[in-house]
Amino acid sequence: EVQLVESGGGLVQAGGSLRLSCVISGFTFDEYALGWFRQAPGKGREGVSVLSSDDGSTYYPPSVTGRFTISFDNAKNTVYLQMNNLEPNDTAVYYCAASTNPLSRLWLDLRDTEYAYWGQGTQVTVSS
Repeated sequence: EVQLVESGGGLVQAGGSLRLSCVISGFTFDEYALGWFRQAPGKGREGVSVLSSDDGSTYYPPSVTGRFTISFDNAKNTVYLQMNNLEPNDTAVYYCAASTNPLSRLWLDLRDTEYAYWGQGTQVTVSS
């Protein structure tokens, strides 16, 4: 059984930093895309970063470019999201997800419908 477990969320002041972690177990695929998504109250789910197993290439939408960094530690089976210079509108529940869809991996796809495996989420709250 594939499990993704996030941690590292919390309350931080605007301008601060947080690092989210997601431990992945039971995932035996060699080719995949790993993504971080977020969902704010009353809004749809938004992809904020994706990493491809092909060559470690990444993609970020403009809303977080330059502030967020995704990385993966193979030895620990853990994907991270380093978030710097946080803003109040970054407040949301953050989820990690995994996709075995080749197009997600090749295109660095951030459509949540392409991700079959999800964690339970961790709350990030940024105060002004």
